[in-house]
Amino acid sequence: MGVDAARRALDEARAHIESGTEVTRDDVAGRAQEFVDEALSARLQPVINATGVLLHTNLGRAPLGQRQIDAVVAAATSYGTLEYELVSGTRGKRGTHIRNLVRAMTGAEDAFVVNNNAGATLLVLAGLCGGREVVVSRGELVEIGGEFRIPDIAAAAGVSLREVGTTNRTRLADYERAIRPETGALLKVHPSNYRIVGFTAEASGRDLARLARARGIPFVHDIGSGLLRPWRDHPWLAGEPAVSETLRDGADVVLFSGDKLLGGPQAGIILGRSKIMEALARHPLARALRPDKMTLAALEATLMAYAEDEPERLPLWRLAAVAHKELLARAERLCERLKDVAADAELSAEEADATAGGGSSPSRPLPSAAIVVTSDEPDELAARLRMGSPPVVARIADGRVVLDLRTVFPEQDDALADALRSALAATRR
Repeated sequence: MGVDAARRALDEARAHIESGTEVTRDDVAGRAQEFVDEALSARLQPVINATGVLLHTNLGRAPLGQRQIDAVVAAATSYGTLEYELVSGTRGKRGTHIRNLVRAMTGAEDAFVVNNNAGATLLVLAGLCGGREVVVSRGELVEIGGEFRIPDIAAAAGVSLREVGTTNRTRLADYERAIRPETGALLKVHPSNYRIVGFTAEASGRDLARLARARGIPFVHDIGSGLLRPWRDHPWLAGEPAVSETLRDGADVVLFSGDKLLGGPQAGIILGRSKIMEALARHPLARALRPDKMTLAALEATLMAYAEDEPERLPLWRLAAVAHKELLARAERLCERLKDVAADAELSAEEADATAGGGSSPSRPLPSAAIVVTSDEPDELAARLRMGSPPVVARIADGRVVLDLRTVFPEQDDALADALRSALAATRR
């Protein structure tokens, strides 16, 4: 690393000299150190998420809890029953443990796990509808972060999309008129990271399931976020489709993520009819998309939290369940601790709106509280927080730096205070 940095600094110095710019030895040494620092800062490292986005895609979405971590460590540091049956002493099937858990918890006939929900969509479209048409609403041709687009996935799967309805209104009759001998399935897609409001209409999953059954074709429902069961005590989840309800409505195949509202590792989970799952398991893409043992271990531990009726063990739900009054009290205490270094900035504890993020529950805020810093240099302060140790990722709103405590664990408060103290002191100099 040091040698490469020195070479880059020398190459840069030569270019400057050739252009007539004077360069000193100290200049070269300084640039080499900057290159080293840049390389080190680019590594994967933990951060304090003070953005208020629970499932921040850029920050790794759902954090894992201790039982999930213990399961990953056990799988990673020893041999295990990944594809082995202890009773018979013969080769088994990968993901059997997950399938049994999911079937018992949701009532699904069968399940299959891949490495993410984009992979699940690709596998289902290719394995179930390859070379045929899939009927989908124009209002559901979504693009998620990272330029993941439903039409692109369909094209990669060898499927033609037959778009029906309009952006804001698609009725059941639109699907009915579009069904032809070439139709391989009806597809409904979770709107993910956006909402259309106002003059709107959409066909329900239940109605689409009935139509598909009457026409002898499968109905695929991609609910995306992975809310395993309805959480009636969380208003910010109102209207979010739950896995259990989607299956009861009659979908033949249900797809969802493991690292969104399920609160587990990155994974794509496919539930549905046994014959469909068996066909997907035989498809060549199934092997290319299969998860490793550590993902399966973390996912099994995640599902066990629900099976044992203790979802609060999962960090996602622990953060989501904290009362915003408690968050406001924490923010006030932290502001009091930091008032001695806020000479050139104003610190205040204020109510805020957090969000689920990760393509889940868009436009539905979750009441929160934040430390708000009014400073002449908000961009510099936010940058110093990001470059601190540990890095703190905040947001800037209305020219102020906002550190939302909805996504900060209570045990991180001391580290957050120290990081903010250091950043404020450095900005003041």
